[in-house]
Amino acid sequence: MKDNNILKLKDVSISYVPGKNAVNKVCAEIKENSITAIMGPSGCGKSTLLRAINRMHELYPDINISGEIILRDQNILKMNPIKVRRMAGMVFQRPNPFPTMSIYNNVLAGYKLNGIKLPKAEKDQIVEECLRSVGLWDEVKESLNKKGTFLSGGQQQRLCIARALALKPDILLMDEPTSALDPIATNRIEELLLEIKKHLTIVIVTHNMSQAARISDYSMFMYLGELVEYDKTELMFTNPSDKRTEQYLNGQFG
Repeated sequence: MKDNNILKLKDVSISYVPGKNAVNKVCAEIKENSITAIMGPSGCGKSTLLRAINRMHELYPDINISGEIILRDQNILKMNPIKVRRMAGMVFQRPNPFPTMSIYNNVLAGYKLNGIKLPKAEKDQIVEECLRSVGLWDEVKESLNKKGTFLSGGQQQRLCIARALALKPDILLMDEPTSALDPIATNRIEELLLEIKKHLTIVIVTHNMSQAARISDYSMFMYLGELVEYDKTELMFTNPSDKRTEQYLNGQFG
């Protein structure tokens, strides 16, 4: 039987300070072509776990990680971080197009940073395909040489998603990608994610429980660095198996 788990977390622990785990022995299997939401109160380890999946955590000094993170049957903790970041794209909380680059070059930034040279025709095709896939092409096709920073917040975030998609990652990691956006822009991004998951696996950290309920297939609830509960979103929201999950979903802490 085919294993449709694209990502496996095996006893993943991460610490910034020796002896104190920010993430403690997390085990989970993420299914392909699904949206998995990671929820929990501030400081519970959600973003730390997410960043470890594309080795972003190594940008911090003195961080320690143990366990295994298996993406497409390879332990990413033993791979070249640049290769890992091509497999696992990242979109952050605030839209962050590169301010000195045009919209066109923002989409292709991953290729430039990795020293990958492409013929002009292929670049043009990647830019158009990626901007179309995030519903931005018709809005910016006349302005490709303008800076990405002239776009609205929602457009900038879609540009950042296009930039992440350009390298054709296996998985897209999103750290509260709509928390800085207004409701209309948030709605556009959510619709986009439901479309993208047909071709890609998405793991999204969100504080917004109603967002998790709307768009995710699976949900993980983290508390004090531990994975308390992981299940189909519908099941977790209607019938959580752990008292702490129920209290969090009812707004008793967070």
